[in-house]
Amino acid sequence: MKQRIRKAVFPVAGLGTRFLPATKAMPKEMLTLVDRPLIQHAVDEARAAGIEQFIFVTSRGKGALEDHFDSNNDLKRTLEARDKQRELAVLQTTEIPSGDLLFARQRDPLGLGHAIWCARHLVGREPFAIMLPDDVVLAKTPCLKQMIETYDEIGGNIVAVVDVPREHTNRYGILDVEGDDGKLAKIKGLVEKPSPELAPSTLSIIGRYILQPEIFDELESRRIGAGGEIQLTDSMARLIGRHPFHGMRYEGTRYDCGDKIGFIEANVAFSLANADIGGKVHEALAKYFA
Repeated sequence: MKQRIRKAVFPVAGLGTRFLPATKAMPKEMLTLVDRPLIQHAVDEARAAGIEQFIFVTSRGKGALEDHFDSNNDLKRTLEARDKQRELAVLQTTEIPSGDLLFARQRDPLGLGHAIWCARHLVGREPFAIMLPDDVVLAKTPCLKQMIETYDEIGGNIVAVVDVPREHTNRYGILDVEGDDGKLAKIKGLVEKPSPELAPSTLSIIGRYILQPEIFDELESRRIGAGGEIQLTDSMARLIGRHPFHGMRYEGTRYDCGDKIGFIEANVAFSLANADIGGKVHEALAKYFA
């Protein structure tokens, strides 16, 4: 019987140097996408998928993340006194109950694989999700929920994938595919950031994973990979053949909010999709393209 996916790991230890000076004193995950920080978009997606425990892998200077999901009783009392019911409802969405928000520390920036390894004791021996807050997906059904629904059918390991231009394969983890039915690609290999001429396909992993706990056994070796870092992709590749491993094409549009252009594009797309302000945003943008 398959174990239910209850836990999600959020690697949030990065310095966010691409967004300096905004990130000098503020975690990049607190950058606002329309009306919510990036990290809350990720947490909201996880909640919608049924995740119960939220594990943040942090580093120095990330206290704002913990504060954001804590209770702010002074603000709550002020809103109650002013009968700001809508604002109170919004505030409630930012709170994670005590005991459900857990933290692990990544002291040295040794790569994504190392960040996930740092969460091993909090995850334990059960399958879990990984969510990279830089990757935001605009979709009718949240991306992670789509993945968990697929996991409930087939089990194993699942990564969300998207086709990228061949000239960009050296930026991503790329699938070597054994079979593909248009939604699910059976994986026979993974290559981290291959050059375009050596890439086995153009199917790229985005920042959504469902992995079996055996990944920690592979990460334990702390082997150095591409870029001199401990790559999660390398450890995943060593699991292939021991468990089912699939890439899933999700329904929705992914935006890379670790990049300034991607972040701006995401703000436009999410603003236009917002029921409260979408029309006004469209009117405002039209002024620049008249």
